[in-house]
Amino acid sequence: MGESDRNVLAEIEKQVLYLSPFIKEISVQKRDEEIIALIYPDFDALKKHQIINIESKIKWYAVELYNLDPIDGIKLDGYRIVQVPLATEKAGEEKEKVCINEPRGEVYGQIKSYLQGVASQAVFPTSHLELDLGLDSLDYVMLFVFIEKSFGVHIDEGIFADLMVMQDICDYVTENIQKLSISSVSWEELIYEPITYKLPYSPLAVTLFKTLFLPLFKLYFRLEISGKERLPKSPYVIAPSHQSMLDGFILAAALPYAVLKKSFFLAYKGEFGKWFMQPVSRHGQLIIIDANYGLKSVLQRSALPLKEGDNIVIFPEGARSRDGKLLPFKRFYAILAKELDVPIVPVLLDGTFEALKAGKLFPRPVKVRIEYLPSVYPEDSSHEQINAKVKTAIKEAMLKKPLR
Repeated sequence: MGESDRNVLAEIEKQVLYLSPFIKEISVQKRDEEIIALIYPDFDALKKHQIINIESKIKWYAVELYNLDPIDGIKLDGYRIVQVPLATEKAGEEKEKVCINEPRGEVYGQIKSYLQGVASQAVFPTSHLELDLGLDSLDYVMLFVFIEKSFGVHIDEGIFADLMVMQDICDYVTENIQKLSISSVSWEELIYEPITYKLPYSPLAVTLFKTLFLPLFKLYFRLEISGKERLPKSPYVIAPSHQSMLDGFILAAALPYAVLKKSFFLAYKGEFGKWFMQPVSRHGQLIIIDANYGLKSVLQRSALPLKEGDNIVIFPEGARSRDGKLLPFKRFYAILAKELDVPIVPVLLDGTFEALKAGKLFPRPVKVRIEYLPSVYPEDSSHEQINAKVKTAIKEAMLKKPLR
């Protein structure tokens, strides 16, 4: 590699570090014609800000944020998060996991047994629950419930941000244990637990929005809507593909009046908690969620519309596509549908990526298509199987009649 190439890689490192306060070290390397970043997070900063979705924070607010405006057009083709400083001998290698001096206490044994039932890797005292075991937000919710029911110890996201290593969480539970009564946990029990939350019902506001904006969207985007006859009787989960910030607004305008008035939208606080989005947040029938806090209440609030006979709109990808391709689907919506026994309506939104790509401020007047696909019923399928069926339906619809 020439001096010029090394200088460019060094500039990329500086830019990524500038973009994210949660990266302590980064090494950008060229491997087999691909540009790969080794990233050592600033775990202290992550703990301070109570961030428990580390991989997501690094991916979307460092790597993908850089790729929106790459230096000399050179994007990062991939990245890997490491748990040791890059200057150490093992930098860039898998963190060694050993079971030497593994605790023999009841708390450690029971938590390990529980985690082995949900984790994708073997559990060791040094295992990081996200970066090593592959746990996600939903897994955390059930772990918190298991610990509280079994040991009488309350853990929330703020506490958990300091306890994301197996040994640390076991030590915390041991120090604060109130009882020892190992209990099972289930999604059904959690979803049906009574809560005090009033749905932000604003039928007049959303009806006015549709009346004003649907004609504009049809004119500006030549909006094409099909498959409305496939919409079942409420309640159901609406699961659209996600390519742009326009998606929620266009979908709201495209839903039939009767459906829109009975539909609530799951929305992230990071986007809709900003001051200029307050009118939409207050009057758009949004259920605002924080990806790093109150995860149990998020699940329960999202279930409430379905329990009351209404609909919930959830984007399964959880984030906007940066290249127009489908992202991995999260299982949140599938859990709700399965446990409440309601159908899922997959929805294809095509053209919104070209209309307003991530990082752009003004939409382009390109054709946009919305297609409501045949419903997916949970029946005897697992959450993973339901998720796969919905993603397959949307992917096949994209390929069958592509706009681009």
